[in-house]
Amino acid sequence: MFVMESKLTLKLDRNVINNAKTYAKKQNISLSKLIENYLNKITHDKNEIFDVTPLVESLTGIIDLKESDYRKEYNDFLSEKYS
Repeated sequence: MFVMESKLTLKLDRNVINNAKTYAKKQNISLSKLIENYLNKITHDKNEIFDVTPLVESLTGIIDLKESDYRKEYNDFLSEKYS
């Protein structure tokens, strides 16, 4: 496998760099590889498509909760429970 490497210069807070170096050392990985893995993960995760099972699809939107409705009901429940 052929891997083409490029250089990148980043300006980061010194404390962030030191903490990242410590973390990388504990993980037994280079800081460069840690950053590469992170960038690879965040740029690929957003493109993932998750299959929704038919059961989940059938349940989508079945309950229409308005924020104030469930909060009032929960408050009523707590009031009754502790009174």
